[in-house]
Amino acid sequence: MKRLAVLLLACAPVALTSGCGLHPLYSGGSSGAVGSMLTQVDVAPIEGKSGWLMANALRDRLHSSGTAQYRLEVKLDDKIIGLGVRADDSVSRERRTLRARYQLIDLSKGTVLLDAAAGSDAGIDVVGSEYATIAAENSALERLSDIVAEQIVSRIALYSERTAPDAK
Repeated sequence: MKRLAVLLLACAPVALTSGCGLHPLYSGGSSGAVGSMLTQVDVAPIEGKSGWLMANALRDRLHSSGTAQYRLEVKLDDKIIGLGVRADDSVSRERRTLRARYQLIDLSKGTVLLDAAAGSDAGIDVVGSEYATIAAENSALERLSDIVAEQIVSRIALYSERTAPDAK
């Protein structure tokens, strides 16, 4: 937080002369360069329950409309690993990791514009009730899908902003 304040204070006098370099990523809203590109991305089907959650989270953020000019292909790696072990050899804590390898493909040329990875993890307490543990694992997957989808969309937005015709 202190770093952000220092950065803003340092750039404040310079921002008036537009020398700071900080500017809004989504300037122009949905009609801006970034916003319009994001609406042209189609999310390819992703396998499994985690894939369904991820695809929905991505579509919620991209607001795709009209004819797609780009396709986002995502491959997921979803794992649950036991961490804590009790005296009776039962697991007391789990870690769920969700990793995504994704590619943004230009449909007109068939070229890969962006090839990257994103991921996050969550800790889960294993309790006496199997139902409660499964519910916690599912909740963790939903949260992780949202987090990873946000990372992917942010990376696509940065790519769009950096490659826009008026970008310097």
